[in-house]
Amino acid sequence: MSGAKKVYIRTFGCQMNEYDSDKMADVLRAAEGYEPTDDVEQADLVLFNTCSVREKAQEKVFSDLGRVKHLKAKGVLIGVGGCVASQEGAAIVERAPYVDLVFGPQTLHRLPQMIAARHAEQRPQIDIRFPEIEKFDHLPPARVQGASAYVSIMEGCSKYCSYCVVPYTRGEEVHRPLDDVLAEVAGLAAQGVKEVTLLGQNVNAYRGHWPQAEPGPDSDDDEAIADFALLIEAVSEIAGIERIRYTTSHPNEFTQRLIDVYARVPKLVSHLHLPVQHGSDRILMAMKRGYTAMEYKSTIRKLRAVRPNLSLSSDFIVGFPGETEDDFGRTMKLIDDVGYDASFSFVFSPRPGTPAAALADDTPAALKLQRLQLLQARIEENVRRISASRVGTVQRILVEGPSRHADKAARAGNLNLGASELMGRTECNRIVNFDGGPNAARLVGQMIDVTITEALPHSLRGEPVAAERVSGPARSPATTA
Repeated sequence: MSGAKKVYIRTFGCQMNEYDSDKMADVLRAAEGYEPTDDVEQADLVLFNTCSVREKAQEKVFSDLGRVKHLKAKGVLIGVGGCVASQEGAAIVERAPYVDLVFGPQTLHRLPQMIAARHAEQRPQIDIRFPEIEKFDHLPPARVQGASAYVSIMEGCSKYCSYCVVPYTRGEEVHRPLDDVLAEVAGLAAQGVKEVTLLGQNVNAYRGHWPQAEPGPDSDDDEAIADFALLIEAVSEIAGIERIRYTTSHPNEFTQRLIDVYARVPKLVSHLHLPVQHGSDRILMAMKRGYTAMEYKSTIRKLRAVRPNLSLSSDFIVGFPGETEDDFGRTMKLIDDVGYDASFSFVFSPRPGTPAAALADDTPAALKLQRLQLLQARIEENVRRISASRVGTVQRILVEGPSRHADKAARAGNLNLGASELMGRTECNRIVNFDGGPNAARLVGQMIDVTITEALPHSLRGEPVAAERVSGPARSPATTA
């Protein structure tokens, strides 16, 4: 192949993995000159960044590996990273001997050294260790496109929920120093980023070291601990940052200080993903979640007291071992009580090595699927109702680029279809498609006001207010629903 080396990265799973994939691209570009490609046939290096939270996602990795096996004849290197790599290790090479690299989430920064060793030693390289903060100390400055970006503030998880494999594949919680996080956010803002999403397995458990200006008389060192509330306040003060999101949070880490931040920091969006997993206290106890449904709802009430229009999404596991009809009914009642705007819901999938995998499970698969469909239908009712309530309101959106349909048309060569069609995201995380008019290109990357004109199944339709269409982003405040 001529020109720069190409890397194809396929990402499975959560936003943490999306962040890690971006960092893989940054590391390989800085050290080896690799440029990303969407065409696997043009790649010199193929990487699968995996997720082991769901069984199907894990098996799909091996299926996709089989599809790129033929590229070995062209000298292409193949690597598997992420949680499946951490969980399976050398077993990946045993099952797919054409794999060259196996690395975990905490060792992705070592990719250039692993590639060099693969060439020098002529054998697969496996590194799935959990070095603490080393990963972030060795990442090059991010090169971003667009006005939004992810920032990982911590790694791992120390909660050990009975069904979850993450503590075993990503290790115990490790928190980045406050100054390091703020430096990364400031660097992103300097590149035009207006919205950051703070990432962590239990992001609101963040406790990062930061230098004390004046150590107290009883202090043994010159460092203090910054909690998540302080981090959000500090990020909000960085010039250029207009919106702050975060995921994924844990109900047990929702302190009063964090609730108070919603009253003090308008840049923190009125959207929260707070996984509850189930509505039955009996099942929550078996899951080792550490809270009751009433305690969860108490947190929501406190949040909505300071943010009445707070939009909520959650995770739900249906069919956990021992779930009865009464247990499932309690989940449905919780959904009605809270009024979720979206959800990620799944049938329980036993993960190897977790305590829940050994629990007796005699609920028929067909019944679990039926319950899942009922739950998803109830959430969908909420989505339609909430979307309809936003028609006629003015929403502040961050314009991300061409709408999905316009982008597809452009890729197909139909440049006349929807050339000015753009999409943006509201504070409450709803996609809004709109006609940007003759100044469409100027609006990309800007915060603008739009009037919502139509509620569609999974998006909204809007019109820029007159000032936005004529002159670009307006400065007047908008009403958010």
